Amino acid sequence: MQIILLEKVINLGGLGDVVKVKEGYARNYLIPHGKAKRATPENLAAFEARRGELEAAQNEALAKAQEAGSKIDGLTVQVSRKAGVDGRLFGSVTTYDIVEALQAQGFTVERSAIRLPQGPLKQVGDASIAIALHSDVVVHITVSVLGETVE
Repeated sequence: MQIILLEKVINLGGLGDVVKVKEGYARNYLIPHGKAKRATPENLAAFEARRGELEAAQNEALAKAQEAGSKIDGLTVQVSRKAGVDGRLFGSVTTYDIVEALQAQGFTVERSAIRLPQGPLKQVGDASIAIALHSDVVVHITVSVLGETVE
């Protein structure tokens, strides 16, 4: 299916690109989330009429993400969990826990922006994680997992 991208999509293209994707990806994700429209002559004409407006909105979103990223980059957040004597947690530290720790420090981040490549954190110690605030803005923070020993 041919679509017009209304914003930059990682591994697909930038604003205004006409790309071919699988129907399910377009129908179930890109179109409902407002990231793309079908590439029909009417939609192409409508896109060209709105191109400046969309570019301005994309630049504004990038500027906001860069500003927030400069404040968050290099930050350390602490999360306490019950742990055994060997340092393994009873449970894990997930994206939800990291978002709550960031909110406690006054930062608002979406759960979907947090990247945990090895999955939830299950060990006591420090872990460096990435937060993708925008497709072009990725910052790194340190999550310090503190273990509370259980008697």
